[in-house]
Amino acid sequence: MIYGAKAKRLLGGAVLGLGLLALGGLGGCQVDVGGQTLPSAYYMQDDVQYFAPGSEFRLAREAAALKQAAQQPPAARR
Repeated sequence: MIYGAKAKRLLGGAVLGLGLLALGGLGGCQVDVGGQTLPSAYYMQDDVQYFAPGSEFRLAREAAALKQAAQQPPAARR
């Protein structure tokens, strides 16, 4: 049997290792691989993100302004 400081250090290392292992197992992990986010262990319990339906083209006003500018004669474009 090991006694003294060596035993305390060994026991502390074992407790730390088991604690880190338990923390990793309980926390799950979410990783990014090649630009793809892979889910954590709890992805089934996550809340669902909802995006309200709307215009798919986000630059409608800019496109309308460009179309209007293209229809004006070249002298009036200043």
